[in-house]
Amino acid sequence: MSKDFGLENRKYVIGGVAMVIIIIYIIRLFALQIMSEDYKKNADSNAFLKKIEFPARGAITDRHGKLLVYNQHAYDIMVIMNEESGRLDTMAFCNALGITKEFFIKRMNDIKDRSKNPGYSRFTQQLFMSQLTSEENSVFQEKIYRFPGFYIQKRSIRQYMYPYAAHVLGDVSEVSLADIEDDDYYQAGDYIGKLGIEKYYEKELRGTKGVHILLRDAHGRIQGSYQNGKLDTKPIAGKDLTLGIDLQLQALGERLMQGKIGSIVAIEPATGEVLCMVSSPSYDPRLMTGRMRGKMHHYLMKDPYRPLLNRSIMGQYPPGSTFKTSQGLTFLTEGIVSPSTAFPCHHGFSFRGLHVGCHGHASPLSIVPAIGTSCNGYFCWGLYYMLGNRKRYKTVQDAMNTWRDYMVSMGFGYKLGIDLPGEKRGLIPNAQFYDKAYKGSWNGLTVISISIGQGEVNLTPLQIANLGATIANRGFFYTPHVVKKVKGEYLKPEFRERHYTKANHRSYEYIVAGMRKSAMDGTCKMLSRLPIEACGKTGTAQNRGHDHSVFMGFAPMNKPKIAIAVYVENGGWGADYGVPIGGLMMEQYINGKLSPSSEKEAEAFQHRRIAYGSSDR
Repeated sequence: MSKDFGLENRKYVIGGVAMVIIIIYIIRLFALQIMSEDYKKNADSNAFLKKIEFPARGAITDRHGKLLVYNQHAYDIMVIMNEESGRLDTMAFCNALGITKEFFIKRMNDIKDRSKNPGYSRFTQQLFMSQLTSEENSVFQEKIYRFPGFYIQKRSIRQYMYPYAAHVLGDVSEVSLADIEDDDYYQAGDYIGKLGIEKYYEKELRGTKGVHILLRDAHGRIQGSYQNGKLDTKPIAGKDLTLGIDLQLQALGERLMQGKIGSIVAIEPATGEVLCMVSSPSYDPRLMTGRMRGKMHHYLMKDPYRPLLNRSIMGQYPPGSTFKTSQGLTFLTEGIVSPSTAFPCHHGFSFRGLHVGCHGHASPLSIVPAIGTSCNGYFCWGLYYMLGNRKRYKTVQDAMNTWRDYMVSMGFGYKLGIDLPGEKRGLIPNAQFYDKAYKGSWNGLTVISISIGQGEVNLTPLQIANLGATIANRGFFYTPHVVKKVKGEYLKPEFRERHYTKANHRSYEYIVAGMRKSAMDGTCKMLSRLPIEACGKTGTAQNRGHDHSVFMGFAPMNKPKIAIAVYVENGGWGADYGVPIGGLMMEQYINGKLSPSSEKEAEAFQHRRIAYGSSDR
């Protein structure tokens, strides 16, 4: 009897199909029961309630231990959608919290919207409403038994002790979708540092969350801790920060800058610690807390004077004549001039039809009196001879890039690397920059204005203050940093490393002598009244509107304790605002207080206002 091979083949085909179906079922069951979190969450949620316990965020103090930022208890309302499931008396709930039904509906919809809340699960707690006060919590706590699925979760919120240093301290707010995607530590409703120190040191400040597991019965009622808390984890508090900021110095700086736009930055030369950082206009950090934070932030964003902008690290300005110190260092070290080299100044630099004006003073001048009187002519001649020196440099491009290298070594043209978010780099041009701008046809006269801190040169106030610290140290600086100490940790290596410039030590001594001369009988002679040996350099930075008033200095001359930069937009001559404000700040820090006469001067400056128009902005 012949075999029916077609039937035989069909038997194997049917058997194979059956096996495939069985395998598919097995894989699916495995995926559902073992791999899928949904069923696990569903089963766990019926038996357990996992309550997140939030750690205390690290406190922040000033260099003398004065508390600047601390925590205060607040309460969040959490909801588990699977438990709420439409059994809620919506109007009673809204009345208990003082919210509208429209707010309730919108909030519940937002929670369920995975595009807004990617970590949503109907079996886990979701944030419904944040930051209830103790009083609000007490009222709601009495009625919470009427609202199945809703729970109160305790956490802490930030409080700021003083109305100062908003740009340094920053603030915290609820996490965004991007924050959640970047770091799985966060879930909707968590808080994260948004600005300043709060943002830069977020991981140190935030601590580690804990979990408290509660056991529920078949009706969802809490029966107590699961296994007597054996599986619970306690939260670990964030690390405390000590800042280099001197609160009294910061407060004085903010007083002096009222009604003005600009910045004050002070640095301790021996460490690179930032002693104060004032950006004006500013705002009270105590207003950026609680549920009103969003409205306040929106209000500040709309302010045309941009109080949220940290001008100390984000403002990019022409440094004016403070920049002449860096030029003198370059010319001396490169051998373009000697300490005795003198250049004429006939009310400025005049050559081949080009004139750069200057105020009246003795002529000709060498380097020390040129710094003291802030002579434009001297530094224009210096740059002209440097860029035109074909014995030392093959081309003007070689000379220009050598000049650029000196500037970069002094901390210009790139971010210094301060421990604050948002720092800008400023601008130091190089040969390629000018080749592109002038199609390769340019020389020293074309770019002469950079020698006096004008033209294409832009620095931040932080970089100008760092220049003062570098001169105070006679040739090196530490990367400026706001945080002096993180509890339990060593200071980061990048803040302990010395950065040496290309200028030699001997050149710095002549620049220091020039800045001391400026303080005694030159453009900074207001500093001569101080009971300390102060050194300074003025700057009057040209602007489309009124000129900017600039000052850079340090004190004492030997073993300096403070280097400072003051930048007042549209303040006029450097001696009008920059020098007196800088002098008051140095006196305050070194003596710990102002003399009675200086206090009167401070009060006068506090009430001096500069009228800003559209042409100045």
